[in-house]
Amino acid sequence: MRIALATRAFVLALAGIILADAASAESAQSIRQRYRADLNDNTVTIMAGGPEATDLAIVQDVAAVLDDGANLRVVPMVGKGPVQNLKDVLFMRGVDMGITQANVLKHFAKTNELGPGLESQVVYVAKLFNEEMHVLAREGIDDMRALDGKTVNIGPKGSGAEITARRVFAALGITIREVSLDAAEAVARLKSGAIDASVLVAGKPAPLLAHLEEADGLKLIGVPYLEGLEDEYYPASLTSDDYPHLIAEGASVDTVAVCAVLVSFNWDGDSPRTKKLDRFVDRFFSNFDAFLKEPRHPKWRQVNFAATLEGWKRSPLAQVWIDRAKKTLAADASARVRFDTFLAQANAGDAMVSEPERTELFRAFLEWSKAQSQN
Repeated sequence: MRIALATRAFVLALAGIILADAASAESAQSIRQRYRADLNDNTVTIMAGGPEATDLAIVQDVAAVLDDGANLRVVPMVGKGPVQNLKDVLFMRGVDMGITQANVLKHFAKTNELGPGLESQVVYVAKLFNEEMHVLAREGIDDMRALDGKTVNIGPKGSGAEITARRVFAALGITIREVSLDAAEAVARLKSGAIDASVLVAGKPAPLLAHLEEADGLKLIGVPYLEGLEDEYYPASLTSDDYPHLIAEGASVDTVAVCAVLVSFNWDGDSPRTKKLDRFVDRFFSNFDAFLKEPRHPKWRQVNFAATLEGWKRSPLAQVWIDRAKKTLAADASARVRFDTFLAQANAGDAMVSEPERTELFRAFLEWSKAQSQN
């Protein structure tokens, strides 16, 4: 009897341990699942370029400013340039956004290489900054015409640099011997004399060229802004401040530039991806002032979030934010007129109110007006 009771107690105790362990395991699994869900729901990824590209620094700025860990996490992804970034946004799992170029979008919309209806599949969150065409040449090459018949690197196959180089050289009527190298290898080949020039399209100052301390006779040559390029490119310039080792002090070099664009797939409104992008858009636009401060990249000063990209649809989430901001600005402008009229009448015959005092009074006036409208 005692043996039976002891056996029964042992079995019950063992069962209790097993149940407790099971509950503990279930609890741990529940915690992991909840953490995994929260992390993925709050995370957005942005595909940038390689280490030699300016847009990688831009995406790192985005992460530094917006990523708070709890409500939004921004993960920069090192990519292979604007062409592959567009493909990744369209087809790669886990890529929410990417930086491409306006001329790349136009190229694939025209060729249908990525399938028909590209304009309905891709939306832009914002036009960003201009990316300049850099033509780095060896000693003895003084202008683009001197490259006729020469060996020129136009960037890796399928790259944005390749598209731009072919477009510009064709407009100039210059025939070159093309090679396809990455930017770092091209600089090494230039120094050895194996090639005559190399094309790089990146926002100035491009990290690879800005850190090129030993120029070894290399220099940046000008690119003329010809008729026929204006539908895709903008006139631009490179200065000695941008590249002190490649351009003489106080001098500048004319070139052309193309606009970088932050794009995403055109997800359905009810998609979980849409909810993540909505959170990103709100924080991205609302914190624009933070991108204009040190130590953020100087290219942010070129960004105008309200600028439109002709022929392409803005992300509905971004359009809603911009429309709301425009209404707020219009309301503030109207309120400013009323306030200035009131202030002029209130101060008739009195000393003038200083500008700092006027600004502070206007801020108080807006808060009072808002409170009145809510009552």
